[in-house]
Formats: sequence, C-alpha cells, structure tokens
Amino acid sequence: MTDPTERILFGTGSPNVRKVGLLLEELGLDYAMKHVAVFSGEQFEPDFLAMNPIAKVPVLTDPGADEPLFESNAILIYLAETYGPDFLPEAGAARRDVMRWLMVQTALVGPMLGQYNHYHLVVKHGSEPYSAARYRNQSETVYRHLDDRLASRDWIAGDGYSIADIAIWPWTLYLERHEFAPEDFPNLSRWRAQIGERPAAKRMTHRVETEYDPRNNLTRRSSSPESLDRLFNRKPDGPEADFSLIVSV
Repeated sequence: MTDPTERILFGTGSPNVRKVGLLLEELGLDYAMKHVAVFSGEQFEPDFLAMNPIAKVPVLTDPGADEPLFESNAILIYLAETYGPDFLPEAGAARRDVMRWLMVQTALVGPMLGQYNHYHLVVKHGSEPYSAARYRNQSETVYRHLDDRLASRDWIAGDGYSIADIAIWPWTLYLERHEFAPEDFPNLSRWRAQIGERPAAKRMTHRVETEYDPRNNLTRRSSSPESLDRLFNRKPDGPEADFSLIVSV
C-alpha cells in the first residue's frame, strides 16, 4: 500500500486526471505520478480498490488528507480549499457560480464528450449510427454552450480563473479530434489557448506526455479482449463490439 503521507497522483492521461495535475501545478505543489494500467485491469486490483472502491482514476494521496481522495472535482475542491483559495472563492455569489459550473462539467461536459469519445475514438460504430450521432450532437451542444458562455467573459465562472476552468479545459482539447472546426467556436478557442499558454498547463502536459502516455499506450495496444470488456463494462452475453480502433493507434 502507498504511504498516505506522500502526494501521489494515480492515473492515466485522461481529462479527469489532467485537471488534477493542472491544479497541482498551478499551486506549485510537489507530487509524483503513478500510472494505473487501466487497459490491463490494474484499477480492479485490491490495493487500488482500497483507495477507490469504484475503480476509477484519478486518485490522489496527500499529506493533508487522512485518506486517499477520489472523484476529480472533489479533489479539485479539496486542493483549492486546502492550498489555493484563489481558485475557489470562500463564499458568496462568486463561489456559487464556480460551483455551478463545476457541476456543469460533472453532469454535462464530461459525460457527453466522454460518451462521444467512446463511439468516435474507441469502438467502431457502424452498427450503432444512432448512438454515435446522438453523442456527436450532444457534444456540439456542449461546445456551443461553452462558446456562448465565454462570449462576454474571460473565464467560465466567478471573477477569475478558477477550478471551473481547470475542470472543463482538458475536456475541450477533444474539439478537433471530434472533428469540429475551432473557428466555429472562437470564444472557446480563445479561452483554450489562454489556459494552454499558462506555465502550469505546459508543465502538466509535458509530465503527462512523458510519464503517463508511453505506459498507457503500451498497455492499451497489448490489452486483451477480456480486459477491454471489463474496462468498458461489456457483459459476456452482450452485443459484439469492435475495439480495434483503441488498440491500433
């Protein structure tokens, strides 16, 4: 079991892991990265389940907490309240606004873009055209909501750059991979670039690309059909699925 007095970010290169890494970098906190081989089922092993019983990344151990932390936005709230009040107002309308848009990421941005990732980037969806089209349309709506929100303001919520921006930003990096044109979302594109130029974002991206991505790519390409079924929760008596997209790139 990992020493809980160490600050370790357990994860992969997913948006929910990146958001936690971004806030850690913004706060200037020292931390180690521990890759979790989700494509080979490491998240279902007893040591990991002891930290997060729902078998998801990210998990963060932190000297200020008496137990491992899981659920990415809960981790952001903890870090902001413990180390970085500038990223989450203490009270009032500004805090409510940040929390409201943090919940938008939890309930809308992540679920819709994540489902479209599955149909567009993970599984060949020729037999599921309705599902793929539904989540593409939902994703376009998400991007449009964000673009509209940023039409008259620099940041998503509150009075400045906050954990609402940090939570949403990594998800919007899928815009081009989802085959949408950045010029159709000019306010969102401006905001994405503004965050992407921050030194903390550059440091986080470099660390993910050098510490997580090579290990993740190796386990992804060598994953077995059984491990993919378990990862994507496909039951033995369920419909066939073609995961060749995820293991071939």
